[in-house]
Amino acid sequence: MLCLLSVLLIAVAQGAGTAADAEPRWMTLPPTPTLPTPEKSGLAPINGIKAWYAEFGRGEPVILLHGGLANASYWGLQVRALKPRYRVIVMDSRGHGRSSRTSEPIGYDLMASDVIALMDYLHIDKAAIVGWSDGAIIGLDIAIHHPGRVTRLFAFAANSNPSGVKDVGKSPVFTAFIAQAAKQYAELSPTPTQYKTFLADIQRMWATQPNFTVAQLSGIRVPTWIVDADRDEAIKREDTDHMAATIPDAGELILPNVSHFAFIQDQLMFNGALLDFLSSSTRHSN
Repeated sequence: MLCLLSVLLIAVAQGAGTAADAEPRWMTLPPTPTLPTPEKSGLAPINGIKAWYAEFGRGEPVILLHGGLANASYWGLQVRALKPRYRVIVMDSRGHGRSSRTSEPIGYDLMASDVIALMDYLHIDKAAIVGWSDGAIIGLDIAIHHPGRVTRLFAFAANSNPSGVKDVGKSPVFTAFIAQAAKQYAELSPTPTQYKTFLADIQRMWATQPNFTVAQLSGIRVPTWIVDADRDEAIKREDTDHMAATIPDAGELILPNVSHFAFIQDQLMFNGALLDFLSSSTRHSN
């Protein structure tokens, strides 16, 4: 397996791609991956909802949490990389993808409690958490409020409070993602005609949450990497730096020439970093 340094050197050498490329990779939204065939999947009755989940592979458990408006299928490339050596669990957050929701406003604490409830349903005592965007915020929430359930945390493209988010309305890539999310919601959701209501609920959450304090972040003791992309359309670099500096012994990794969608824009680099983190005995990044 390529070491993380080699992977990053390859990524830097590739840069924005060749002259034949139509546009740099950070300006692209690749097709949503598909998940491989799971060993097990279903709808878990937890916290008043039916949460869709799927399991792949065997080994130490790793839970992948997707970003806001998305669904678990976005992790297809990572599932394929991890399942030969780990028990990989994906889930659709409440109201997202194939999971239902209630009239209760969606929030990070509530979604974190859903993850814990799914772990209980699957008889998983502890797991590594890998999160993207809202999924990374949920991972931080779990590390703060349920530290005994997390073995380690890989938090990609999280923010610690609403001021850490850029104006994504100026990003054509993020605009394309939101349009794609609407289409996928109609295809997957048990309430396919309620996207506007769902979107308004998520936008309300984004405008008011999370609100992680310095005391909460400095109280995280699980091995943590705070990861982001150097071209992230949504997250301000100073907030990434703040979290990495505040969480004790946290590693900070900035992936080059990719954006908020790095895991599908450059799977080799992203998966190499993720595998390096999960297999490492140290809390520090390279």
